[in-house]
Amino acid sequence: VQLQASGGGLVQAGGSLRLSCTASGSSVSNYAMGWFRQAPEKEREFVSAIRWSGSTTYYADSVKGRFTISGDNAKNAVYLQMTSLRPEDTAVYYCARTSGRPITSEMKRARAYDYWGQGTQVTVSS
Repeated sequence: VQLQASGGGLVQAGGSLRLSCTASGSSVSNYAMGWFRQAPEKEREFVSAIRWSGSTTYYADSVKGRFTISGDNAKNAVYLQMTSLRPEDTAVYYCARTSGRPITSEMKRARAYDYWGQGTQVTVSS
């Protein structure tokens, strides 16, 4: 399974970006896809995730109401629409996929995800 993230860039505070993650080598159906981010000198943190079965979505409190995760099964892709961006959203964003069906309490943990993309840089200027 290979994951390719794209869509990052430089944007002013209050702006928007849409990240994309395309999976190859295996379908995303029946699994979960997530977005994590890591800022310099900080630990990787959960941003958002989606279960393909039922399309249940999860968000970190810090992005709830500003970010929206969605998926396209036909394109084997997941997207993260980010609006009202803040300087504290600056980080490298990674997409990831599980190899199973984690329980809800695990969905926000990096250890639940077995496949990771290379990351895309998001920089929000003040």
